[in-house]
Amino acid sequence: MKKANFAVLVCLCVSLFAGREKVSFDSNWKFFRCGNMPDGTKKEEPQGLENPAYSDDNWRELSLPHDWAIEGPFRMDLPNRTGKLPYAGIGWYRKDFKLAKGDKDKQIYLMFDGAMSDTKVWVNGEYAGRWPYGYNSFYFNITEHLNYSGDNTVAVRLDNKDNSSRWYPGGGIYRHTYLIKTEPVHVDIWGTFVTTPLVQKNKAVVEVQTEINNFTGKDIKAEIIQHITAPQSGETVCSETAQITAQAEKSEKSQMSLTVTDPKLWSVDEPAIYTLITEIRHNGQTVDKYETDFGIRSVEFTADKGLLINNKPEELKGVCLHHDLGPLGAAVHKRAIERKLEILQEMGCNAIRTAHNPPSPEMLELCDEMGFLVMDEAFDCWEDGKTENDYGRFFNEWYDKDVTNLVKRDRNHPSVIFWCSGNEVKEQRQGEEGRKISRMLTELFHELDPTRPVTVGCNSWKSGFNGFQKTVDVLGFNYKPHIYEKFAKENPNMPFLSSESASCVSSRGEYFFPVKQKKDQGFFQFHVSSYDLYAPSWASKPDLEFEGQDRVPQCMGEFVWTGFDYIGEPTPYNKDKTNLLNFQSEEEKLAMQEKMESLDGKAPSRSSYFGIMDLCGFKKDRFYIYQARWRPEKPMVHILPHWNWPERVGKVTPVHIYTSGDEAELFLNGKSLGKKQKGEYQYRLVWDEVKYQAGELRAVAYKDGKKWASEVVTTTNEPAKLELEAGSKTVKADGKDLSFVKVKVTDNLGRIVPGADNQVYFEIEGPGEIAAVGNGNQTSHESFQASRRKAFNGLCLAIIRSLEGETGKIKLTAKSRNLSSDSAVITVE
Repeated sequence: MKKANFAVLVCLCVSLFAGREKVSFDSNWKFFRCGNMPDGTKKEEPQGLENPAYSDDNWRELSLPHDWAIEGPFRMDLPNRTGKLPYAGIGWYRKDFKLAKGDKDKQIYLMFDGAMSDTKVWVNGEYAGRWPYGYNSFYFNITEHLNYSGDNTVAVRLDNKDNSSRWYPGGGIYRHTYLIKTEPVHVDIWGTFVTTPLVQKNKAVVEVQTEINNFTGKDIKAEIIQHITAPQSGETVCSETAQITAQAEKSEKSQMSLTVTDPKLWSVDEPAIYTLITEIRHNGQTVDKYETDFGIRSVEFTADKGLLINNKPEELKGVCLHHDLGPLGAAVHKRAIERKLEILQEMGCNAIRTAHNPPSPEMLELCDEMGFLVMDEAFDCWEDGKTENDYGRFFNEWYDKDVTNLVKRDRNHPSVIFWCSGNEVKEQRQGEEGRKISRMLTELFHELDPTRPVTVGCNSWKSGFNGFQKTVDVLGFNYKPHIYEKFAKENPNMPFLSSESASCVSSRGEYFFPVKQKKDQGFFQFHVSSYDLYAPSWASKPDLEFEGQDRVPQCMGEFVWTGFDYIGEPTPYNKDKTNLLNFQSEEEKLAMQEKMESLDGKAPSRSSYFGIMDLCGFKKDRFYIYQARWRPEKPMVHILPHWNWPERVGKVTPVHIYTSGDEAELFLNGKSLGKKQKGEYQYRLVWDEVKYQAGELRAVAYKDGKKWASEVVTTTNEPAKLELEAGSKTVKADGKDLSFVKVKVTDNLGRIVPGADNQVYFEIEGPGEIAAVGNGNQTSHESFQASRRKAFNGLCLAIIRSLEGETGKIKLTAKSRNLSSDSAVITVE
């Protein structure tokens, strides 16, 4: 296919340049909720809430981002596919503000990075616009609605309907908002498009397309000056100037070409970010400056060489991520996103699929800076929806606007290497009508961005052979490693990848016996065994996906479902079904049946089991099988399960080992249980006949016959104390920065006690607050917004947020009955 070169994006940071001001609009909002209420009642929606004269004195005061649903409570009568949280309802937000005297002749835009959902906006009682899609960014020019000599009121109505999502969507204005002020002549919102059609070691050609708005009321001539500044140093490396004539009340496009000598190329290993500064001069004055961050790199998707970044092969070692941030809900917190990416990078992950919707701007900024590749996804459904009130009801009217906003916002990010038009859409099975919609979307993406390919995630194997595959540039298969060879043989010139892989399910620290290889076993008491063998009927353990890729190099890599557990969709207990027939013994079936009857037939599970990490970001065993594969150069070995099994003395307790070595030897209390070597298409080492006895398991891994790594797992003593570990010991005094404090229940020797479920109480002093708590237990209905949390298998989490403008020391203390307490100190500066 056509070689895809590129680069860039607008500066999303709050900025102030000549003629342009972008300021946060997040503070001092009032909030009111009606319709479906959190407690299950209904509240009638008053009339006239958009009117500035309406009294909102009794409304709740808050700052954005805000997710009303994460506040709970969890309710057993709500569906667990959306997390048993009350996301459905109508929310109103209002904000009063004043404008400066100098703003009178400016153009004023109100921008929303995302609001859930069906947003309608009024300014001073006048309707400003609507945007239904809850995941997209959008803006309105509100200039004509403003009062420049007094107060202004913005009113926002959101309508989250029941049955509008397959997973937890959150609710509210859950991403950031901005007020953007410009002179009448200015660069349009998302008005630059930077590409790099020529990338060589000694030079790169940078093409810049700029869209200029003219609201002066007359034709004008303007000068455009483009400066490119170097990564880190900020020194100007090249400049070009051009003249443009802009007609009154219209937009004009300028095309310019610049050459960068000895460029620093953006890559996964060295994510170098250049900045384009676009300056517009009119009547001898600078009227606008607009920043665009971008990267210089080339991208090529090929069937024979795979994915090439700067002409070098790059395997996609990716994960899918939903938008929620665990205990924090859907509300955007940049530090929480960064923490996720740091954990993934430690595992060896280099790619993110934004499942199944446009991501937050912060996600892409961090991917640019940290060196992740991104599949930027538009929709979970097209015209034929999957739930009663999902995006399908808006698709025909809004798809072109939503794709346009997505591409114009994101097309300059160096991390974004391809677009995804949809996920498991029903149209893949609908013949020519379905193919027509897919081609239409692909053409729209290409029109807006001719430099990147388009893919689609297909869960029907027939989509690779019925012509649907020809409607996109790169085909994505969901859970189809067994047909890779057939596809590669029949489509030898088409690159493809695993857009969703594995869907292995597990609960951190839970292990059930006997251990069987059947993928639909291992479910009990609303948890799933962490032997990493278990998956829904349509999915598989990680090993089978690895084998499929290794057999067919034409597959460019994978996006594992999922990097982290997420709220909702708790397969195998989704839709409140319990798969009783999967249990391994009659005794277990009867016990589960009795439990189900006491719960009126509904499972308590409220978050997923798919994650490589749990909802708090704690690593499950699966982290290490992926690290072993994705970081083969790192000496590592991991043993599972834990070794606290007093009820299993003398019983067979299988031991699995993940290692980046090629063989390992296992010892129990100093006695060798033998050495095992990986065979072809073997990704774990298994000792199936180990009989439990308390003490020490030790694994020694070898590579090329030499000792490579070792690990020890021991039987612990009883819980004795708490130990706190602050992820960030210093945070900013901006009221947004976070520190994730890990709480460990340990024995007297400091070893985490498996199975420990002690109730932990938190006390906080100083310039901070507890933003959320959690423990990774998919069945817990404890509130995320509390000052206590039970440990789950020895761990829980407290997320601490700074207070705006206050510096000093935060002291978090954790206490639990009969355990020694501990404290963590966090500096706020």
